[in-house]
Amino acid sequence: MTNKPFLTMKTICYTRRIMPLNFFSRSDKSVVHRDLHLFNSETRKKEVFEPLKNPRVTMYTCGPTVYDYATIGNLRSYLFADILKRTLIKNGYDVRHTINLTDFGHLTDDGDAGEDKIMKGLRRKDLPITLEAMRQLSDEYIEAFKADIEELRILPPTTWSRASDYVRKQISLIRTLDDKGYTYETTDGVYFDISKFPTYGRLGSIDVEKLKSGARIEINSEKRHPADFAVWKKSPLGWDSRYGRGFPGWHIECSAMAIATLGKEIDIHTGGIDNMPTHHNAEIAQSEAATGKKFARYWLHGEHLQIDNQKISKSLGNGIGLRQLADRGFSGDDYRYWLLMSHYRSPANFSFEALKAAKQALFRLKRHMYEEYKRKVAVPNEEYMESFMTRLADDLDTPGAIAVLWEMVKDDSLDNKTKAGTLVAMDEILQIGLSAPQSEGARMLGVVSANDLPEDIQAIVDEREAARIARNWTESDRLREALHVKGYTIEDSANGPRISKV
Repeated sequence: MTNKPFLTMKTICYTRRIMPLNFFSRSDKSVVHRDLHLFNSETRKKEVFEPLKNPRVTMYTCGPTVYDYATIGNLRSYLFADILKRTLIKNGYDVRHTINLTDFGHLTDDGDAGEDKIMKGLRRKDLPITLEAMRQLSDEYIEAFKADIEELRILPPTTWSRASDYVRKQISLIRTLDDKGYTYETTDGVYFDISKFPTYGRLGSIDVEKLKSGARIEINSEKRHPADFAVWKKSPLGWDSRYGRGFPGWHIECSAMAIATLGKEIDIHTGGIDNMPTHHNAEIAQSEAATGKKFARYWLHGEHLQIDNQKISKSLGNGIGLRQLADRGFSGDDYRYWLLMSHYRSPANFSFEALKAAKQALFRLKRHMYEEYKRKVAVPNEEYMESFMTRLADDLDTPGAIAVLWEMVKDDSLDNKTKAGTLVAMDEILQIGLSAPQSEGARMLGVVSANDLPEDIQAIVDEREAARIARNWTESDRLREALHVKGYTIEDSANGPRISKV
């Protein structure tokens, strides 16, 4: 069965509920400029974050190759980047963020081997091998990816940079590297000579001397070193350059787009841990060789999401998407909450049982907010907010932040309005569905107002309530089942029966 983009009425409504980039105003007196300690993959330690031009922060996130629908594993990288961005904004920073969309040139092997992913997508769709068809194919998956982002309440970037829109920038960057003597030409393309960049592999402490030709990278007798990477691949299809017709290499795309949209030096670069050994080391080498400046000050990498201790991957055939979660009754909020219960630098093992437990916990939170507290908010509790923000300032400790949230909810010394106000403030970063208006929150729970019940359903509810008061449990159970057959559930509470749509 063909997957469809995850476009639902619920997703469309999220467009109005995702907070815009400037939602957290730096003029807000509640904003505290605290130290943020972030784990830098380059130095392999936590460092106090200091932007180049305070309060401006530039941030680049490696985006998807848009030849297929994103898996829930792919989406984890964008969720952790969203938490980072929201934490920065809440702490008074002005974030400029780019996410790229790779719509050509990404081979199935990061080391310039294997099949081109976009070509693979064209063949799967039985489309012609043309630039126009590549654009058509990627249009569909870009739309689907953005819908997934909305479903997860992830803030859109300042700039979506589509690789095919920046080809001339990429060719210009290759020309600069060529003019400076960092590249050499072969029969199949142009390669970056890593011997000319002595610190190549510093991200992740890659020992390039131990790389053996054919072990990690497909043998190419014309390459001077097995770790040399392509900045241009010759092809009858593509764009014209001084090296003939072809495509920019996948690695050069990100460097060119980051420089074009954010500048020669950026504050933060994020991505999945699988990007680090080859792709991100290539970005560092070609960017710094071209500009003579340090490319990124802080590198943050999210760990893999696994199923049965195997990485979620389309190539392994276990690529679950948000559509499959929705088919089994799970929302974007459910999945986001589940992800936030694991630290972004820890591998997470996915199961539907674990997701179900997360859904139930989040449902309890929403019931507190929209049934018990009625979303009547007062000023957030300062002590709990300080503890919450301190956890996030410690390398985005979302499990710790959620623990603080639950501690606050269970604190009997706080009144309901203070709890509601504190939940709304926490949800500015967590974004798990606790900030909606009361009417929308009730709809998320599936609770139906008595005024909205059809007359025949209300009659059964009234009849069952009479049976319950009379302690006629047999009749009460029969009427409960009659409601269920008609698509409603009923739950007794201190405030009377609560009716929900199945």
